Amino acid sequence: SLVVLFGATAGAYGAKLGSDERELILLVWQVVDLHSKKVGTLHKSLVKADNLDLSDQCREVSGLTPEGLGKAEPLDRVLQQFSQLVSSDLKVLGRSSYTLCSDGQLLIRQVLHPETSKKNFLLSDCFYSFYDLRKEFHTCYPSSAAVKDQTIKTMAEYLGLGTDETEEDFGVWQVKTMVAIIFSMLSESCNHIFTEPETVKYKYETGPCSKSETVDSETVIRARGLPWQSSDQDIARFFKGLNIAKGGVALCLNAQGRRNGEALVRFVNSEQRDLALERHKHHMGSRYIEVYKATGEEFLKIAGGTSNEVAQFLSKENQVIIRMRGLPFTATQEDVLGFLGPECPVTGGKEGLLFVKYPDGRPTGDAFVLFSCEEYAQNALKKHKEILGKRYIELFRSTAAEVQQVVLNRYMSTPLIPTLPTPIIPVIPPPYTIATGSIRDCVRLRGLPYTAGIDDILEFMGDATADIKPHGVHMVLNQQGRPSGDAFIQMKSADKAFMVAQKCHKKMMKDRYVEVFQCSGEEMNFVLMGGTLNRSGLSPPPCKLPCLSPPAYAAFQTAAVIPAEAALYQPQALLPTTRTPQASAAAPPTVTYYPAQAAQLYMNYTAYYPSPPVSPTTVGYIAAPPGAVAAAATATHTPILPQPGALVRMQGLPYNTGMKEILSFFQGYQYAPDDYTGLIQLSDQARSVLQAPKEWVCL
Repeated sequence: SLVVLFGATAGAYGAKLGSDERELILLVWQVVDLHSKKVGTLHKSLVKADNLDLSDQCREVSGLTPEGLGKAEPLDRVLQQFSQLVSSDLKVLGRSSYTLCSDGQLLIRQVLHPETSKKNFLLSDCFYSFYDLRKEFHTCYPSSAAVKDQTIKTMAEYLGLGTDETEEDFGVWQVKTMVAIIFSMLSESCNHIFTEPETVKYKYETGPCSKSETVDSETVIRARGLPWQSSDQDIARFFKGLNIAKGGVALCLNAQGRRNGEALVRFVNSEQRDLALERHKHHMGSRYIEVYKATGEEFLKIAGGTSNEVAQFLSKENQVIIRMRGLPFTATQEDVLGFLGPECPVTGGKEGLLFVKYPDGRPTGDAFVLFSCEEYAQNALKKHKEILGKRYIELFRSTAAEVQQVVLNRYMSTPLIPTLPTPIIPVIPPPYTIATGSIRDCVRLRGLPYTAGIDDILEFMGDATADIKPHGVHMVLNQQGRPSGDAFIQMKSADKAFMVAQKCHKKMMKDRYVEVFQCSGEEMNFVLMGGTLNRSGLSPPPCKLPCLSPPAYAAFQTAAVIPAEAALYQPQALLPTTRTPQASAAAPPTVTYYPAQAAQLYMNYTAYYPSPPVSPTTVGYIAAPPGAVAAAATATHTPILPQPGALVRMQGLPYNTGMKEILSFFQGYQYAPDDYTGLIQLSDQARSVLQAPKEWVCL
């Protein structure tokens, strides 16, 4: 038997059903016996929503009113009545089992499952398997319209059935027409058989992902704005009703190994992915979640792994994974098992523990633990911030993808300065500089699509492109070197900036609206160098400590200049022509030094780069010919870095450490120059580049 089911929400109708997160307000159903071709009683039930503010479309199409819905039963009671009435009708027809049949996938996947999940009650098993009438109809009548273009009305018209919706109440006509369509498909001329129902997964299955797997880009999305404490199960619950692939949730980590509020999710097919995209800006608790397309390559970068140790650890499937952080470096497996205690036994004992180590074998203080059930995991989480040794231990839910990222040292395997940079040489700044001052002749673009490039921004600006200063487009990148969704534009005057902000604010770029604000050059520089700009005003860049560098070392200037890593993002065709050593030697005395191998430096929070319409702005980047190094050193009296192997970095120093303490620490060793310029404390700007809050570099 089939139970033909139709429903409506308080919001969008048709192809957008469920996309606006509105609640269910109507259910209509009827039992159909496929063998005897008999039908049961047609039932129509109103549902009382928490929010009775109906959309205009809902009022127009359904004819329902808030007053009428206010007298209805809530959803959980309506679903109980549904089960009871269906069972009663089946007995009358002499049947015992049934499968749901709906007009498309939206009612089941995008309305019922998400809403019941948010309201914390379970759907009965019948809602995890259903027939999609549109797919069945297209299988029976291949010459009909494509599945995505089908509606109840178009299917009825194809069969020549009556299509006057005004004759019946809303919902009643739809169910009666669906029943008539089914009987037409069961006729001798078609003899259609319902054999392969759609299924909804009961729960998300965890599991590892190999880096050698092929992941279809049409099945992956990126979710952004997640609460930092959310787990893979929380994300699966957000996408309740859609089938996520096994091990298909990968939480993204930042450069420090902490979750950054993003996740990549892989679905079983492109159809499920497209439904997931319709949940853009749906809510997880009080936060709305942005959902965008992503690629299979991005998913593998986060979730893929090849470590045998990780593969063996994750080979035990359907386990709950807990991450422990802050363990003493001397902690052993016995210490961890004793800390967890008998109330939360670890799966496989010691085999269920995985300690995270640096590439050189030193412990990081992190570990992952497997539990066989939710109860044991909950008992373990209750030990959050309890003491082991002399340290409190943090416990969080984790995922297989996070295990692979952390253990494979995605954020720890490359030291900040893996090898000694090549010698640095002075570079002449071109005449163009980034604007400073309080004149509000700049605009900030916020909310850009992550795929937006310079051409998209120029097209978005329209006629105002002519008023952009040369070298005046600046993209803001995040700490992974990817677009952050922000950009700054330098205009020729404050009036031009005001006009652009008025004209382009909340104008659409691709599928997103972009906010445009007028700002000053000072505010722009603050953000580009790692600060934040919001309604509360300016917040300074991180790590603002006094600059104690010896004045003779001019490695980093305090003026607003482009960090060296910006060269990573410059097309080679846009780089300035390489200067000759003679030109460098003849440079003015005011010069700025930057390492030639910019690839070894990373910004702490944000990085930026100057963009077309013309070319890079503030600094020219050139290689260091051997002859130029000596010439530059002679001309500027700046110490030259020694040969590889003569440079060490000290990390973890007290903030008040001075040169005297450093020299005392290295007493008995021969250090570089007598004037101590071989000791280089990292200045504010250098510190933001090297991600080191308290470090010295020693020659």
